Amino acid sequence: MNKMDYMKVTGPNYSYVFNFEEEFIHQDTRAWMTKHWTNCFYFCGIYMILIFGGQHYMASRPKFDLRGVLSLWNTLLATFSIIGFTRTAPEFIHVLRNYGLYHSVCIPSFIEDDRVSGFWTWMFVLSKVPELGDTVFIVLRKQPLIFLHWYHHVTVLLYAWFSYTEYTASARWFVVMNYCVHSIMYSYYALKAMRYSPPKWISMVITGLQLTQMVIGCAINVWAYQYLELNQVECHISRINIRLSLMMYFSYFVLFARFFHKAYLGGGRSRSDKKMYSNGNSHIAADYSNGKLKAN
Repeated sequence: MNKMDYMKVTGPNYSYVFNFEEEFIHQDTRAWMTKHWTNCFYFCGIYMILIFGGQHYMASRPKFDLRGVLSLWNTLLATFSIIGFTRTAPEFIHVLRNYGLYHSVCIPSFIEDDRVSGFWTWMFVLSKVPELGDTVFIVLRKQPLIFLHWYHHVTVLLYAWFSYTEYTASARWFVVMNYCVHSIMYSYYALKAMRYSPPKWISMVITGLQLTQMVIGCAINVWAYQYLELNQVECHISRINIRLSLMMYFSYFVLFARFFHKAYLGGGRSRSDKKMYSNGNSHIAADYSNGKLKAN
């Protein structure tokens, strides 16, 4: 589908377009991200040194409370995620409704004509850097730091940066899903940090959404691979991207499912697990790191 065909249908319904969105130039950001692609490896390296070095440093020291800072941090991330979702969902819905599944998976938006979604997609990728700061609260508050937590942070940052440089069309699915889940999840974390007590079923819903996100992520990659194999349709996603994304989403699903089974169903729960799941740490989406276990 060419640009003229795309423009025949009324574009996404944005109630208002801000000046900074209108001035967004996707070619410049893509060029910058491509030129500085090694930065994400530096960020991940520094992150790993800080969190494990920090754990060693804190081992013989009293934990920090940081509840006020944590409340502010989660509130800011919740607000950012809500805004991001409201600014990217219209384009996603517009494409899916007017052009169907194939277009949503294989054809990137003409971002020069949809700068709103383009800007917030870029913000989504960049946000994976400050989100590394989630783990600082775990380390300073001396809470359990599990493999899934830091593995998720590292792989999401690397994959998101890589996909942006390729303008991967299927990324619209991943961006909207992630913004949506984070909107609910960080709002929940903020309430917990403020000493509110949301019912446990909310955390179960969040965990369910996270697992659903992994299943949909795998399905999108399978569909993209099938489109590529047809060799008769245009599909803007590389085979290496599909392989990396599929491995990432599948590994997340396995790890989150295992966590869900232990946290909610009590399967194979050891003495250390019981201690970990006590005092409000009994759910995958909440106070296991006080709100720092999340899905892509």
